[in-house]
Amino acid sequence: MVRRGPRLTTMTTAQAGDWLNSLAGGRADLERASTAERVADVLRSRVLEGDLLPGLKLSEEAIGGALGVSRNTLREAFRLLTHERLLVHEYSRGVFVRTPDVADVSDLYVARRVIEGGALHRWHEATDEARQTVRDAVHAGVDAAADERWVDVGTANIRFHQAITGLAGSARLDEQVERLLAELRLAFWVMGDPSEFYRDYVPMNRDLLALLDADRLPEAEEALVRYFDVAENHILSRLRGV
Repeated sequence: MVRRGPRLTTMTTAQAGDWLNSLAGGRADLERASTAERVADVLRSRVLEGDLLPGLKLSEEAIGGALGVSRNTLREAFRLLTHERLLVHEYSRGVFVRTPDVADVSDLYVARRVIEGGALHRWHEATDEARQTVRDAVHAGVDAAADERWVDVGTANIRFHQAITGLAGSARLDEQVERLLAELRLAFWVMGDPSEFYRDYVPMNRDLLALLDADRLPEAEEALVRYFDVAENHILSRLRGV
C-alpha cells in the first residue's frame, strides 16, 4: 500500500496577486499600528521606571503632544496597554493607569515562578554578559539603597528580575517578562512607602547573587522560591488589608 501525502493546492499567479493586493490595502493601518506599538513601548518603560502610578489619568493631548503622535495612534497604544492590564478605560471618564488586584498578583507570581525559576536554572549555560547583567542590577540596588533612593531601588529590583530571565537567552521570554514586571511595578505602589517595602529585598537579592557566584545553584533556586513566597504574601497582605 502506498501512503500518499496531503494534496497540495497550486496557487496561480493571479490568486497570489489577489491576496497581495488585499494585504497592501491594510498598509496604512499597519504603519499606524507599528507606531502605536512603539508608543506603547515608551509608556510601558515609564511604568517600569516607576514614573506612572496607579490611578493616574492619562491626557491624550499632553502625551500625544509630547510624543508627536496623532490621537488615533495614541488611542491604539492605549488599547494595547489595556490588553496588557496596565491601563483601564473608564466610560465617560478617560484612560487611567490600572491598579492590580489580588487575583492579578497571584497570577503574576505563578508566571514568575515558572519563568524566572526556569531561567535561573540556566545560570551555568548563560553567557558571561548575561550573568554580569544580574550582578550589575544587584549592585545598582545596593548603591541606591545606600543613598536612600528608594524609587531607584525599585527600578534596580525590576532590572534584577529582568536579568534573571535574560539568563535563558530567549527574546520571547524577555518580552513577556517585561510586560509582567510592568504590571507588578504597579502593584508595588500599593505598598506605600517605598523604603519600607524595598528595604528587605535588597539583601535578599544580594544573598541570591552570592549563592550563584559561589556555584551553589540548587540553594539559589530554593532561595528564589522563598523570595517569591515572601514577596507575594507581602503584597497580598497589604491588598487584603491584613
